[in-house]
Amino acid sequence: MASQLSESLSGTSQPPVFLTGAAGHVGANLVRRLLDDGARVRVLLRNDDNNEAVDGLDVERVYGDVRDLDATRQAVAGCHGVFHVAALVSTIDGTDAHRRDVYESNVIGTRNVLQAARDADAGKVVVTGSFSAVGYDLDDTSAPTQESMPFYPMERTMPYERSKAMVETECWHAAAGGQEVVVATSCAVVGGNDFFPSRMGRTLCDFANRKLHAYVDGGFEFVAAADIVQGHLLCMERGRSGQKYIFSSKYQTISDMLDHFQAVSGVKRPRRQIPLGLMLPFSEIASYSLSRLWPSYPQRFTPGAIRLLQQCRHADTSKAKEELGFQPTTIRAAVEDAYAFHYERNAISNPRARRPEATVPAEG
Repeated sequence: MASQLSESLSGTSQPPVFLTGAAGHVGANLVRRLLDDGARVRVLLRNDDNNEAVDGLDVERVYGDVRDLDATRQAVAGCHGVFHVAALVSTIDGTDAHRRDVYESNVIGTRNVLQAARDADAGKVVVTGSFSAVGYDLDDTSAPTQESMPFYPMERTMPYERSKAMVETECWHAAAGGQEVVVATSCAVVGGNDFFPSRMGRTLCDFANRKLHAYVDGGFEFVAAADIVQGHLLCMERGRSGQKYIFSSKYQTISDMLDHFQAVSGVKRPRRQIPLGLMLPFSEIASYSLSRLWPSYPQRFTPGAIRLLQQCRHADTSKAKEELGFQPTTIRAAVEDAYAFHYERNAISNPRARRPEATVPAEG
């Protein structure tokens, strides 16, 4: 992005930008964009994490945990401009230990990053938010959601959703005290540099490898990795302190996403559709058992994920477009990027799957 932000962040004489969560999907794309724009970047990594996402990158690495305030203070010192992307993302209810981990990683971690940025006089902080923590029309969940709608806590919600709503509270407290803080609200991310991989990345690989034999429909807002990265940069450059902005590329049903997967991979989509009403009780039992017996086993259709799909929530991105100049790209291009990334990493083992350069272009 040729902008004032790019100019202000580039050059060896400028202090480094500070970034948490560089090992994750959004962070891995954001750090590459910052480097492409000529910025110096310092990333906070955890020793025990998979940090493959920053291998070979010209970044300054510091090691610590955002739950440790002293370590976070040391990491931020000397930086200007903070992107707090790190979060423990989860769609399971989990055990007491899991819920505490979500709370401490997301809520206490955000509080510490904000405090450390204030202590270091590090300038504006952009915090990654979640669309699941934004409110909606209680009488029509599919009505477009705006940033001003408060989170509704009076129904069953996932620990992750509640934690991200509390993250925003931490941000507004800091902003009320005079700190420059903006929340970049992300929807479900699709795109490359997905090293862990994400839920959508795993689903795409399973689809291409013919391991996805049925699906449940419903819908959600999806955002291209390039678009949520652009959103973070726009928030840093133009975002008003104490405000949040929703970034989405397009609302898609799961059936829409399977059409994209089929087009880019050449693998036929499954025909069997399981009604959400039938899948929900099964997922309740399965998620409860897996969380306690095999907690590391990846769960795709959890009760929380099914509830979000049932709501078919849409996003109103007019605030980001009008105030920041946000211009979304297409979900098809994001799926193509994701497919090419996983194919090059040999995660697509099906010999009948199409090579990335042979994908079929389309709108959407």
